[in-house]
Amino acid sequence: MHFISQELEDYIEQHSQKEPELLAALNKETYQKILLPRMLSGHFQGRVLSMLSKLIRPLNILEIGTYTGYSALCLCEGMQEGGTLHTIDIKEELIDFQRKHFDKSPWGSQIVQHLGEAIDIIPTIDLKFDLVFIDADKENYINYFELIVPKMNKGGIILSDNVLWSGKVLEPLQKNDLSTKILLEYNNLLINDPRVETVLLPIRDGLTVSRIL
Repeated sequence: MHFISQELEDYIEQHSQKEPELLAALNKETYQKILLPRMLSGHFQGRVLSMLSKLIRPLNILEIGTYTGYSALCLCEGMQEGGTLHTIDIKEELIDFQRKHFDKSPWGSQIVQHLGEAIDIIPTIDLKFDLVFIDADKENYINYFELIVPKMNKGGIILSDNVLWSGKVLEPLQKNDLSTKILLEYNNLLINDPRVETVLLPIRDGLTVSRIL
């Protein structure tokens, strides 16, 4: 996941906006109590998500893949007053952990948690979205994208995480590596789909920004 030196990553964090105290505490508790803490967005990517949300000023946000709630809180920082963030995850054991930290934030009442398969839940949410963050099982990225596009407002932004997949997108495709296969197809879809314009940013494990035309 590290494409530049640790020293340079440290310098970047030191010269980016400071991590808010609530998120620093969430970061720490995730590393103390939750399996696979590297899945957390973390300080730098979190500030990128926050900045993008503040530039977009979304009314309604959809997040696919909640984990411990760090990225959801970052995305809420730019949400309009009266807006909502819907976040979907399959891990029931994380629901209470997420909610504890959501309720410590100014947006607790505006965050709606959904438990289950996103592919089943997305069609049931009767909203148009201004901002979507896809950060769940890679095998369904294309399915998520196709479900989401009709629910986007014109000019809305879809953010897709992990699109460089630790550099595997440049390596010979291994037999039975479905995640990399789908990500290669997904990256090609985004750059060729006439419904969006796309730029792939080499942030952390790769973050694609796609704008609905």
